[in-house]
Amino acid sequence: MRVALFHPSLIHGGIQRVFVNLARGFLKHGLMVDMVQATREGNFRDQIPPGVRLIDLGATRALTSLFPLVGYLRRDRPDVVISGATQTNIVAVWAKRLARITVKVVLTEHNVISAITADAPMMRTRMTPFLVRRFYPWADELVAVSQGAARDLSRTMAEHNCKIHVIYNPIIGPEFWQRATEPFNDSRIESDTRPMVLAVGRLHYHKDYPTLLRAFAILRRSIDARLVFLGDGEERSALEALRQELGLETSVSFLGNVANPLPYMKRAKALALSSVVEALPTVLIEALALDLPIVATDCPTGPREVLCNGTYGKLVPVGDSEQMADSIVDVLRAASKPAIPAQALERFQHDLVIDQYLALMGVEEARHTGHLDANAVSLP
Repeated sequence: MRVALFHPSLIHGGIQRVFVNLARGFLKHGLMVDMVQATREGNFRDQIPPGVRLIDLGATRALTSLFPLVGYLRRDRPDVVISGATQTNIVAVWAKRLARITVKVVLTEHNVISAITADAPMMRTRMTPFLVRRFYPWADELVAVSQGAARDLSRTMAEHNCKIHVIYNPIIGPEFWQRATEPFNDSRIESDTRPMVLAVGRLHYHKDYPTLLRAFAILRRSIDARLVFLGDGEERSALEALRQELGLETSVSFLGNVANPLPYMKRAKALALSSVVEALPTVLIEALALDLPIVATDCPTGPREVLCNGTYGKLVPVGDSEQMADSIVDVLRAASKPAIPAQALERFQHDLVIDQYLALMGVEEARHTGHLDANAVSLP
């Protein structure tokens, strides 16, 4: 069986990390894997495991990759296409129709559609619910990466009786623990003894990092700590300007993309997530696995689901810098870290999630495990 993992580009991001983990699991089960990217962007290329074939469609953006994808489908005839972003999902179902071949198309939804489109600045983003309602029913299978994302997708597609499987992302496995053992060797912060608060993610308006910066300015009144951002994006210059406005130049660092954030997490005293929307934030799952205390906004919908209603981390209102500051102070002053039981991470275990996808694709070996029925929920 040949599986094509179709996504916009191999840049640093959550979907790319998930697809690399899926590829590694599929290879282990004897499948052939193509990593198919719409555009040629590629600072995440070195993370692709040996044995995976990289296919560059050479488009300028995801939505213009339709005809190159049709050509790939006709030429290489994959048995299954798993798509991992809303734009590529639309392209994938159209490409199957135009290619006129037999291929199972599995669309995975990694966003809370209603939240990301409500106040979106671009018209094409605001059109997403219409496109989802119109074209997602063409897929053979629909997967949402969290219960909250599935409920939102079900509401978006209200007039269609589509089954939506909930399969969490494969985060915790041997490769994760191997990455976690890599040494910390960043000279930019090695010599700084102040407690470190970490923020990991693209510098995007959905992350609402201005709220986190204002929270840190409040925190600094009582604790001499430092805030480190891992990730890059279009909001960087605005955030650096706000850092200067708040007088935080010596205590806030923007380190850009790093290949492996896990050694930073092991060194940090707290992880802060200030997002206005998250379907299933990978960084929270990684922090839980490493026993890193978490302060996260109670945004739609992922943090509450990952943290089990606040049992395994502090949840604060979206946009509330005062409460975020107070919660981070509480974490930094706490005498001990919270104990995270193994069952809190079981749903994100690599092998379990791979079995669920294999069952969904009809691979006989996985069909008899019952994992899909036991752990993936279908919504009408």
